[in-house]
Amino acid sequence: MQVPKIAIKGISKQFKKDGTVFSAIEDFNLEVQENEFVSIVGTSGCGKSTLLNIVAGLTDSTEGDVLIDGSTVMGPGRDRGMVFQSYSLFEWLTVEDNILFALKNTALSPAEKKDKVQHYVETVGLQGFEKALPGQLSGGMNQRVAIARALVYNPKVLLMDEPFGALDAQTRGMMQELLLKVWLDHRTTVLFITHDVDEAVFLSDRVVVMSARPGRVKLEQPVALPRPRSY
Repeated sequence: MQVPKIAIKGISKQFKKDGTVFSAIEDFNLEVQENEFVSIVGTSGCGKSTLLNIVAGLTDSTEGDVLIDGSTVMGPGRDRGMVFQSYSLFEWLTVEDNILFALKNTALSPAEKKDKVQHYVETVGLQGFEKALPGQLSGGMNQRVAIARALVYNPKVLLMDEPFGALDAQTRGMMQELLLKVWLDHRTTVLFITHDVDEAVFLSDRVVVMSARPGRVKLEQPVALPRPRSY
């Protein structure tokens, strides 16, 4: 029996505010297979980002477990790459140094690190901008840096939390097509959070719809569109 790349088992998350306990997520169950691109959609406040942070190991669940290749997630790890909506780049580091930061404390030689960084600079189409600072780049270019940084250490899983939500429509479409190209080239398992149903259908093998809070799996819908896809 195939072990799922990501197994989310009975995840619940409760928060306490002003003495009142409320449930953000309740009994959430989902399996994502190797090389699968799965998007989770839902209304604001349904727990999408909270769920992704639990998978990333950035926050603990109240109940349930997350497993990557059958091993329980106990915290952040190099088996998962994370891309946030806000880019989360170091403003004082250049494009290449932001990507290189992800290889800190690895066993790679300086030459190997340089080659990997340049490969992913080219993968996301930023040749010629290696020495630029984030403040000198557009939002779409900064998100390309964030994607390259998340991929450079070859994670088993790429987690993306509304990465294109802050971009204008034209740039967003370009970034969606870029992401699909990168995914087809590298076949990383992707769990993608969005509130945009059209974006989810365009990108995904399967779309998971969350209910309003507390978030649960309301619907799972395979996407039968052939690949490669373009607008």
